[in-house]
Amino acid sequence: MKLYHHPLSGHAHRARLFLSLIGIEHELVLVDLGRKEHKEPQFLALNPFGQVPVLDDGGTIISDSNAILVYLAKKTGRTDWLPEDPEGASAVQRWLSVAAGQIAHGPAQARLITVFKAPYRPEEVIPRAHAILTLIEAALAGRSWIAAERPTIADVALYSYVASAPEGDVDLQPYANIRAWLNRMEALPGFVEFQKTPVGLAA
Repeated sequence: MKLYHHPLSGHAHRARLFLSLIGIEHELVLVDLGRKEHKEPQFLALNPFGQVPVLDDGGTIISDSNAILVYLAKKTGRTDWLPEDPEGASAVQRWLSVAAGQIAHGPAQARLITVFKAPYRPEEVIPRAHAILTLIEAALAGRSWIAAERPTIADVALYSYVASAPEGDVDLQPYANIRAWLNRMEALPGFVEFQKTPVGLAA
């Protein structure tokens, strides 16, 4: 398998992390976002949306980080990471939607301001980040993992941008449950770190 990625993309890290957690050998192909390689015809042929990550599994092309997580879990039969039962599957899907929605428009956008100079407004984005972190903090009360009694792809989908939230001036100190959950994630066999950037509160 080949994973087209950029080390500062939380979406790409999400896919890389899961590949490592389930022990799938893969080749990392760097897409230089600074040189806009993701907008060049060769890459657009893989993903017309012009975004990383993209997974190439022997010619089967999967784009979108959450779709890659689902594909990998299904491909390898890892029902421990993606339950098959209706209740379990829907619990995971709920948090995949949060990762694509409130996380993308909260902690991820806040980080884009500081790391990539994106033209978002901190006074709008940072409160959105804290709103979803408050909900995640409450959801983790009395439990170790977000969607099940064990880690699932829901935890993988949430991890990268929550862990890097301080880079976007989003303080994690008020969220003891989240900080404990991050530690549990980082202790999993096969964990790979998301490349840090010394900006914002992480400077």
